[in-house]
Amino acid sequence: QVQLAESGGGLVQPGGSLRLSCVASGSIFSRYDMGWYRQAPGKQRELVAGISSGGTTNYADSVKGRFTISRDNAKNTVYLQMNSLKPEDTAVYYCNARRVSSVYWGQGTQVTVSS
Repeated sequence: QVQLAESGGGLVQPGGSLRLSCVASGSIFSRYDMGWYRQAPGKQRELVAGISSGGTTNYADSVKGRFTISRDNAKNTVYLQMNSLKPEDTAVYYCNARRVSSVYWGQGTQVTVSS
């Protein structure tokens, strides 16, 4: 079992930045592939960025060059640095942990980009 707790969301103006954090507990964090997903009202949940247990990263085309995912295995934490935020980035952002057939989700943190 893995428990995930996101933080760092909030209201930011277009062009601003936020850093999301997700702290994991309950298992060996370093063995898990981690990801950030988001879900906007009326839309399906979509992958924003992922980082494998080995550190390989991937990004949605819509956030490439603006968002950076990273992990600190010593702190059991995965981060999402979001720069140059746009109104279309507004969504609930969820942390995800995956290993073999096991998938875990956090409760989500709201990000609102508005002037």
